[in-house]
Amino acid sequence: MDTSATPTPHVPDGVAELDEDTQLPDPLQPELLIITGMSGAGRSRAAQALEDLDWYVVDNLPPHMLVPFADLMTPDGGGVHRLAAVVDIRSGEFFDRLASVLDDLSVRDVNYRIVFLDAETDELVRRYESNRRPHPAGSRIIEGIARERDILAPVRQRADVLIDTTRMNVHDLARHMRDVVAAETSEQVRLTIMSFGFKHGIPLDADWVADMRFLVNPYWVEELRNLTGLDAPVYDYVMAQPGAREFGQNYVDLLEPILSGFARELKPFITVAIGCTGGRHRSVAMTEFIAEQLRDRGVPVRTLHRDAGKE
Repeated sequence: MDTSATPTPHVPDGVAELDEDTQLPDPLQPELLIITGMSGAGRSRAAQALEDLDWYVVDNLPPHMLVPFADLMTPDGGGVHRLAAVVDIRSGEFFDRLASVLDDLSVRDVNYRIVFLDAETDELVRRYESNRRPHPAGSRIIEGIARERDILAPVRQRADVLIDTTRMNVHDLARHMRDVVAAETSEQVRLTIMSFGFKHGIPLDADWVADMRFLVNPYWVEELRNLTGLDAPVYDYVMAQPGAREFGQNYVDLLEPILSGFARELKPFITVAIGCTGGRHRSVAMTEFIAEQLRDRGVPVRTLHRDAGKE
């Protein structure tokens, strides 16, 4: 990964060490990220990576729209506070106004950073030849690239983060963008634990499936039959069975390093499916138990009980 400037936000563990004096940005401070750079250097992929991290992103925004766009941010962080805009020469003659608009943002005390994506000319030519799209600067590809470099030279000098994508694939670039905004995105994985009934089908979007049919079914206890695992009598009945709590705790131990790995590999949405026969009793209780154990360890979890209301 080649970079000409080092981003100031926090770099996650395992990526790089931070200096003791490094000042990290306030994760709730509103910020506008302006993504620009050479056509073919990966601006769209960078924008997609930010969208995956819950940024509000607009592609191909004319420069004069940056000021009203920044007005979407609220000073207390209670509303939209993570905005990103891709601004480049596709806006034509409007692009000439970018320098004055940036000055205007500074006068208005808008907290913004410029991320400039670049790549070696030979690599840009190769990428354009592979997708067979015309260069936005017109003319032959090599001439368009040269003209674009001249147009972008002033904004390149003002960039806060300069990323050379020549030897990056799309996943490398997505990781780098995550590092640029790491202080804003401490929760990298969104985990959903879903209970379900095997007789209603395994969820198609499940990343893992666990089977609770090794536990005694509360359905056969008359006073529990019409309840669900969300009701205390059923929950207590299920979790009191031999091996139930041990399974749940061991499963949480198993999930923790897996979730960390998926965060590094940019898979932000994970679904764990916990099944039993009908999806009303054992799977619901175990889903709640596992979710509570993960929350106690600081892992954000959403629970969903797909079949709890079915017969």
